[in-house]
Amino acid sequence: MNKNELAAAVAEKTGMGKGEAASAVDALFETITSTLKSGGDVRILGFGNFSVSQRAATTGRNPMTGQPVEIPAKRVAKFSAGKGLKDALNG
Repeated sequence: MNKNELAAAVAEKTGMGKGEAASAVDALFETITSTLKSGGDVRILGFGNFSVSQRAATTGRNPMTGQPVEIPAKRVAKFSAGKGLKDALNG
């Protein structure tokens, strides 16, 4: 499912217009992104948690030449599924 299909599904379930639903989906994604960018976590009870983790710098190898390559440290987004989502998938 892509973003347009998600917006269409939200519109159908809520009775909103497709444009309104697309705006709501965009606002949700923007809010999650800005919260994670500022270092916060997003916890949605029954669905899951979005958080940011720091990945340390490492040294890798170029597979073509075998030369060492420095991989810089970076922040990465993580998602952990909540109990409600896990139960829905496995029940």
